[in-house]
Amino acid sequence: MKQVLQSLSNGSTTVAEVPCPSVRPGHMLIRTRRSLVSAGTERMLVEFGRAGLIEKARQQPEKVREVLDKIRTDGLLPTLDAVRSKLDQPLALGYCNAGVVLEVGSGVEGFEIGERVVSNGSHAEVVCVPQNLCARIPADVDDEAAAFTVLGAVALQGVRLAQPTLGECFVVTGLGLVGLLTAQILRAHGCRVLGLDLNPRKAELARGMGVEAFTLPPGEDPLPRAMAFSRGRGVDGVLITAATKSNEPVHHAARMCRNRGRIVLVGVTGLELSRSDFYEKELTFQVSCSYGPGRYDPAYEDDGHDYPLGFVRWTEQRNFEAFLDMLATGQVDVRPLVSHRFSIADAAKAYELLGSEGGHLGIVLEYPDSSVKPTGKLRARTLRYAEGTTRGPVTVGLIGAGNYASRVLAPALRRAGADIKTIACHSGVSGAHLAGKLRAQQATTNLDAVFADSDVDAVVIATRHNSHADLVCRALDAGKHVFVEKPLALTHNEVDSIEQAFGGACESGSTPVLMVGLNRRAAPLVVRMRELLQSVAEPKTFIVTVNAGVVPPGHWTQDPEVGGGRIIGEGCHFVDLLRFLVGAPIEGVRAQAVGASPGLRIRDDKATIALSFADGSVGTIHYFGNGHKGFPKERIEAFGAGRVLQLDNFRQLRGWGWPSFRVMRQWTQDKGQVAWAGNFVAAVRDGSPAPVPFEELLEVARATINAAGALRSRQNGRAQ
Repeated sequence: MKQVLQSLSNGSTTVAEVPCPSVRPGHMLIRTRRSLVSAGTERMLVEFGRAGLIEKARQQPEKVREVLDKIRTDGLLPTLDAVRSKLDQPLALGYCNAGVVLEVGSGVEGFEIGERVVSNGSHAEVVCVPQNLCARIPADVDDEAAAFTVLGAVALQGVRLAQPTLGECFVVTGLGLVGLLTAQILRAHGCRVLGLDLNPRKAELARGMGVEAFTLPPGEDPLPRAMAFSRGRGVDGVLITAATKSNEPVHHAARMCRNRGRIVLVGVTGLELSRSDFYEKELTFQVSCSYGPGRYDPAYEDDGHDYPLGFVRWTEQRNFEAFLDMLATGQVDVRPLVSHRFSIADAAKAYELLGSEGGHLGIVLEYPDSSVKPTGKLRARTLRYAEGTTRGPVTVGLIGAGNYASRVLAPALRRAGADIKTIACHSGVSGAHLAGKLRAQQATTNLDAVFADSDVDAVVIATRHNSHADLVCRALDAGKHVFVEKPLALTHNEVDSIEQAFGGACESGSTPVLMVGLNRRAAPLVVRMRELLQSVAEPKTFIVTVNAGVVPPGHWTQDPEVGGGRIIGEGCHFVDLLRFLVGAPIEGVRAQAVGASPGLRIRDDKATIALSFADGSVGTIHYFGNGHKGFPKERIEAFGAGRVLQLDNFRQLRGWGWPSFRVMRQWTQDKGQVAWAGNFVAAVRDGSPAPVPFEELLEVARATINAAGALRSRQNGRAQ
């Protein structure tokens, strides 16, 4: 199928052939009929992409600070590699979509195949969208008008925050698509509306909609017009729908308002506010968040948990429905807002127009006739790019094409000599992009194709954590070798299921290589550290300090059901590292989280884990998500027999009391990812045992799950 993509590195826009997405639980597949190019938001993205690195840095100073912190802790080369990888990822453009339901995922209620719906889906022939970001299109609203719904919801949410009442007068600053929709919605509320814009054509359009609009040349003071419009009282409110770096729109809005007037920022402006502007009139200023309540809430958008109507009357979805009703009754007319139409195949021309200063406004993309049953490329979930002429010693099917898989894992597998035949993931975009970079034979959104392919020797899993155990079992059942990114599993039941699947694979006649991406064992400085420690016969003491940094509570890794929490998701690295350095089984696990305090929603990523080992050694892992980014992320210290080793961020190993060792340094950070992937490929190729015994993998997984469980049970106990 065709999809519009943009390169963040140079701003180029392409129409790419990508695999059709697969439907997920709580989502729907929608075959697009029309989509609308958002002239404001998408133009900003295009301009950002076309800017040079220096200008990109100027536009995102907070990202520059993150880069500088990463250089100080990780080194220059890993940081440059991470930045290049981020800019290399293609961006799926678009969020205003109207189409027909093609397939309904499990758990979806209220929608049926064949219904016309709007969604925030991208510019693609088929999109996969969660049910709470869709709404049914009324019979008397055509597809082109319906494509304005998401932008209409943006405007409607801004109006709701302004709380207009019948007869009030409002100013709308910026008469682009959102501004013109905002003006019409205010008029539908019974308000008088004054519109301001730099563009005479947009002001003329607004006048045709019953708005008293005028062109505001740069430097002109709008106050006299606003005072005349408000009969000398000051306007009741201002909605700013302009996109500018200037602070002037907010300053002018404050001066135009009456005492206790309301200002709502829907667009983007400078926010250096003058206190006196707001203090003297006791003005209210609020920034509107996109389509309405639910936006950026994973529980609402991704998981489908609706807000109770009695408590949240207008959610994103209900704003969609309200705007569609206004289209159906004629209270809002979007026909004058369409300036250009392009077929999806010619979408690149639309974005050339978007980057110009021409008279464009609403640009609609048109798609092939949806009354024809979709066949061929449109529904193809696997796209082939090249026929394999020769097979390498190890042929891999890679499931997952996220940042780590594309930047680290896949290149490491290639360097080790693996032939990556298939890239499989739910998103056709990332899979197709990575397949092109690696010159893989095919990209697919059909995971079954990987397990069923007799050419695939090994399956590499780099998906979200809650899918790991199931995919490992499926791969083992299919007779494949497996490399799974950490963690191995999230629960004891999942560990048990993997143990059973592995046993079944061994009973079939061959022992599969199963490895987990606990790569710190292969870091050069860790290998040297273990060599030194093996000369110490007595029990040893270890301190691991992890300055993990802040991850927001809403991030998927913090979700116990999806990411397992940060101890299972990342802390497993350090449990495994101590197991490797000690070289003896783990016998005991204790854990303690930081104490409760107001506003501290997540505590188990600020914790201490104590491990005891069969040889008498002990290790303490301090995993802190409340430190500073400028401090090194990982430090490992070992004490024993009057000697000390200190490993700092995998760049320097120092020793005290060692007869023949003082310091070992590396120019760049090496956490062992490349060597670990190479060990996996070598084991599969040579038929040799896995680098880590299967029983040890289970031991580390269970110890980590026990630690996370202890942290949660103690928190729950105190909360009761």
